[in-house]
Amino acid sequence: MRDLPKGDWAHLIPHDGSMCLLDAVRHFDDCTIHALSSSHLRMDHPLRGAHGLHAVHLAEYGAQATAVHGALLARSRGIESVRPGRLVSLREFVLNIETLDGLADVLDVSAQCLYADESGAQYSFHIEHAGALLAGGRVAVIHPQL
Repeated sequence: MRDLPKGDWAHLIPHDGSMCLLDAVRHFDDCTIHALSSSHLRMDHPLRGAHGLHAVHLAEYGAQATAVHGALLARSRGIESVRPGRLVSLREFVLNIETLDGLADVLDVSAQCLYADESGAQYSFHIEHAGALLAGGRVAVIHPQL
């Protein structure tokens, strides 16, 4: 499978413009997604503060990977209108760095679906840079009734 560029899937998730932090999807299947990002290199990164881009924001990269995974799965099943999700939990979040400043290579963002149904999903995720683990954790998302 070739990389899926942002233009192929960005319209499927609520994160738009510079807040859509992932650049491409390298691979996805029913349970996993592997995405790439170099957005941490941008000086105009929307989460960058006066003291740089704090690594705590890697949780957002993981959460966005889960949103993209859910949207791509829905589309592969013929569903074009994806129900909005709300992040309700971040657990077991571990950071191995303090800031993303100085990281010169792409980020590898991977997530694995642990459970999903119509009401929500749980995922584990991890983010690596040049083979080193930067962060990991679990997120839970609910799909509110419309």
